[in-house]
Amino acid sequence: MPRFVKGAIPSPNIWNTPHIYELENRAVDPEGRIEAAIAAIRPWTGSTVLDIGCGTGYHLPATSATAARVIGVEPHGDLVELARRRCRALPNVEIHAATAQALPLPDASVDVAVARWAYFFGPGCEPGLAELSRVVRHGGAAFVIDIDATRGAFGRWFSQSIPAYSTRSVENFWAAQGWTTQRLDLRMSFERRADLEAVLRIEFTPAIAERAIAETPGLEIAYPNLLRWRLY
Repeated sequence: MPRFVKGAIPSPNIWNTPHIYELENRAVDPEGRIEAAIAAIRPWTGSTVLDIGCGTGYHLPATSATAARVIGVEPHGDLVELARRRCRALPNVEIHAATAQALPLPDASVDVAVARWAYFFGPGCEPGLAELSRVVRHGGAAFVIDIDATRGAFGRWFSQSIPAYSTRSVENFWAAQGWTTQRLDLRMSFERRADLEAVLRIEFTPAIAERAIAETPGLEIAYPNLLRWRLY
């Protein structure tokens, strides 16, 4: 398998340090607020669920416990292998090496599509949105989870690390596409201080990461996010 699929957009955190990103996945949202918010809009129990940018497949086993079928899509070949290894005992899970803008699925074959911190960051993701419109059935829904750069210390560190990022243009983009946005007050909770510091170092530029570490006591980080969704 090639290291990554043609057309893939590199992810600087999980692509380069999947072992540290695994610590981040374990720490994020211990209350399960993301899944609860999704379930309040369009539950996936008994449905076909697509996880776009599934990485090492961290969320696939939990999703497969209630979904009828789970499809993971990930463009990085090494991560695909890790995801397949993680889910090899789960008969209702399949993982494909593919991109969001070229989903290897038939038309109208998915009930719920979810992208967590992957690809759908605003202007430029129109090809992926077109694919969502193709593969999601009538009565289905698509969800995108993303960082809220307008709130809290995490949003400030994010904006300082990516000064060209425009929250206004991103919000205008999603509103023009007809998506709804909901704020999520999440947190990260770590078992070890070293893990928290390692995660901050893969999320921000070196200088901003060190500043974030100095500003963060203890083992928790407030993590403001946005849940965006569209019903089909």
